Amino acid sequence: MPQINLLSQNTIDQIAAGEVVERPLSVVKELTENAIDAGADAIAVEIKEGGISLIRVTDNGCGIEKDQVQKAFLRHATSKITTIDDLSHTKSLGFRGEALSSIAAVSQVEVITKTADSLTGIRYAIAGGVAEKPEEVGAPEGTTFLVHNLFYNTPARKKFLKQPQTEGGYVADMMEHLALSHPHISIKFVNNGQIRFQTSGNGDLKEIIYRIYGRDMAEALIPFSLKGQGFSVSGFLGKPECNRSNRNFETSFVNGRYVKSDLLMKAMEEGYRTYLMQHKFPFYVLHFELDPDTIDVNVHPSKMEIRIHQGAELYKELSNAVFDHLKEQELIPDVKLVEDVKKAVKEASKGVEKSPEPFEINRMQMIEEEKAKYHTDGPKVADLLQKTSPNRIIGSVSMPETAQNAGMHSNLRTNVIKAADHILVEKPVQLDLFEEHFLSEQSKEEYQILGQVFHTYWLVAFKDRLFIIDQHAAHEKVKYERLVKELEAKSVSAQMINPPVVITLTGKEEEVLLQMAENFKALGFEIEAFGSGSYVLRGMPADLYGCSEKEFFMDILDEIADNPMKGTPDVILHKLASMACKAAVKGNHEMAMAEAEALIDELLTLEDPYHCPHGRPTIISMTKYEMEKKFKRIV
Repeated sequence: MPQINLLSQNTIDQIAAGEVVERPLSVVKELTENAIDAGADAIAVEIKEGGISLIRVTDNGCGIEKDQVQKAFLRHATSKITTIDDLSHTKSLGFRGEALSSIAAVSQVEVITKTADSLTGIRYAIAGGVAEKPEEVGAPEGTTFLVHNLFYNTPARKKFLKQPQTEGGYVADMMEHLALSHPHISIKFVNNGQIRFQTSGNGDLKEIIYRIYGRDMAEALIPFSLKGQGFSVSGFLGKPECNRSNRNFETSFVNGRYVKSDLLMKAMEEGYRTYLMQHKFPFYVLHFELDPDTIDVNVHPSKMEIRIHQGAELYKELSNAVFDHLKEQELIPDVKLVEDVKKAVKEASKGVEKSPEPFEINRMQMIEEEKAKYHTDGPKVADLLQKTSPNRIIGSVSMPETAQNAGMHSNLRTNVIKAADHILVEKPVQLDLFEEHFLSEQSKEEYQILGQVFHTYWLVAFKDRLFIIDQHAAHEKVKYERLVKELEAKSVSAQMINPPVVITLTGKEEEVLLQMAENFKALGFEIEAFGSGSYVLRGMPADLYGCSEKEFFMDILDEIADNPMKGTPDVILHKLASMACKAAVKGNHEMAMAEAEALIDELLTLEDPYHCPHGRPTIISMTKYEMEKKFKRIV
């Protein structure tokens, strides 16, 4: 039998570090969360070589008491909780007490910190778990962490890190989420000496979205807020034109923490369902406030995954509210013929100034306070200036000078918020208190149908806009909503099939059919047993002329068998959308003017006339202004 050995403390710490510190991203996440928990309203993060050679995190928070600094690096040492009961109502971002211990076990760490009531700060260095003696230094209020040479003593772990550029990308993504999650905190991120982005901390979430995702995304935002039973949510929804091909742009924050919750994502996607094409996902940035007693954040070491109690109620309220809110908007995308790139570059680069670091602000404040104490500008103040020199505090990791950064501000990707006014510059829009939507009964008398082009699109003039309607998408949506309303009202009319279609089912298919018999009947299917696993299809939903009866029926049956649901399955609605598509008038089909007028009139009555059942737009618009710009009538 192998001998059982007690591991050394150094080995234990390195093993434990592997659970907390996976890559530079883990270090930045832990240190920035600690800064937020310390009450900082300004945080500066700098990395080099993807964070492998250097990570610097500076904040202007409350700092760490001198006699607490060494204790902070012990395992399971934390100021966030004291007992297991505290986990049920903790609001801090970190609470496990393993971060600093784990980071120090696999890197060379230096911390400089000072509290408000201390005259001097303290510097403490620890490398690979081996600590130096703390020493007093001149420092402003707040904390600076320097993490050098990550995994220098665990080469096996370092070998599995990706390229510095990739690791830096992970950190950049996390920093963007940090800025979005805390609009009231000034966030500065520097990668290899270049400012990637900087926020003002003025609390304007839309401005941060503008700086991170660009002008087009910021112009396509819809404000959204909801207060429900035990929760509240606020933020922005992206218009359907912002839909993306993956879920990376579904951004949710719960009590200030970025999370990936299947429940929240599914609820949002359900709310967007009629606006999404297949394999597309919505863009949104939402802040949720939930009672800490109703969520469990200690699910995963990264605390990114959460469990929500009574999630079904939240799912229903949220999805319905999103659907209703989108339905109220006129979601006709504009066709922009002019892209003034030079103007955008000039707009992004003018007015950019190097904002002071948190420690510089605090240093000047401390000097003014000391002047007031001594009532003099004599030697004591001069000594203080010498002690609080930022070069002594941050040494080799001081930020690049303005002159060194001058060349980088021409790059749109720097996303630096204007230091002068901190506002999002949007294109001017004339406020019209009596503005009418195009698709409304009141507007019917004012628009003019100009005609059809390419046997597919109808041109309609309304006030100072030209609207272009896709006849296939519009007809498809009209037929779909007609079918859905009939289904909800249990008034779906059936058309008889002559001759009837005989269908043979497997045991599983037969079981599904029997379970969902009422749903099929409500859809307009007339089905009778024919014996030995066979059934006769005698009728199907009317108004689906041109569809294959057997194919339609079997497609629905197959999808329900793969994904059983209760009630009326979404899969049936999906198939209704497909059948409405097949039955709708096609492109390259010449419609009469009277047919077009009838189609547009019925489009006016729909809940969502702006998108076909698959999420494609039915209407786009072009402004008179854009056309005149194109023809150089406006310069």
